[in-house]
Amino acid sequence: MRRVIFNQKGGVGKSTITCNLAAISATEGKKTLVIDLDIQGNSTHYLLGKKVVDSDQTIAHYFKDCLSLNLFGGNQAGSGLDNLIHESPYPNLYVLPSHPELEPLQGRLESRFKIFKLKEALEKVHGFERIYIDTPPILNFYSQSALIAAQRCLIPFDCDTFAREALYTLMHAVTEVKADHNQQLEVEGIIVNQYQKQANLPKQLVEELIAEGLPVLSSMISPSVKVRESHSISKPLVHYLPNHKLTDEFRALFQEIENKHN
Repeated sequence: MRRVIFNQKGGVGKSTITCNLAAISATEGKKTLVIDLDIQGNSTHYLLGKKVVDSDQTIAHYFKDCLSLNLFGGNQAGSGLDNLIHESPYPNLYVLPSHPELEPLQGRLESRFKIFKLKEALEKVHGFERIYIDTPPILNFYSQSALIAAQRCLIPFDCDTFAREALYTLMHAVTEVKADHNQQLEVEGIIVNQYQKQANLPKQLVEELIAEGLPVLSSMISPSVKVRESHSISKPLVHYLPNHKLTDEFRALFQEIENKHN
């Protein structure tokens, strides 16, 4: 199962959700891969404890190869992704790191129509039961590539009025990608993040989304300083605070999306 975590609005918790769901997946015994397509590299740092300096050891290397032509053998990207995948400090959890070099590559990749290359590469990667793809907070070449490569889309929502307005644009964009490029793609659910259940506005916004028939997941994530602490020490919550309420919320979220396919 390949899942993309996507929202065009920044600061909604994409990387946090990506890494914590992936870490729980790995603790459940599933060999799990996180692909970081955001040039900020937050997922890379969260799971590896550092950002990878050498672009030839990151997803940027694969995309560079996609632009290299071999006159006698076509495209040289046949080396694929396997040699770029890093083992994390946590059992069953692996990372395909991001790199800032993705930014200058983007225009060339777009002009050369390489939008399907990630999907082609992932179809040749074997052994992973779950793949989570973290994306930049914009509908660009990399986020579109991820939507084309994925089977399911998870959308973080941070209980903000402006986020609600952006949500409709985002849902339309996902629907367009599905219609034009990836019939398999389904919105698996909207993840309500930073949910303050005692406050009126978040409750009202969530109730309105549900009333409109949007696929809001019932497992919601509360705000907590523990998330920032886990970022600072590069340790997902299931390893940092396995018995914390927030960790239990992520476990419930993981089980909810997994149960959709049982």
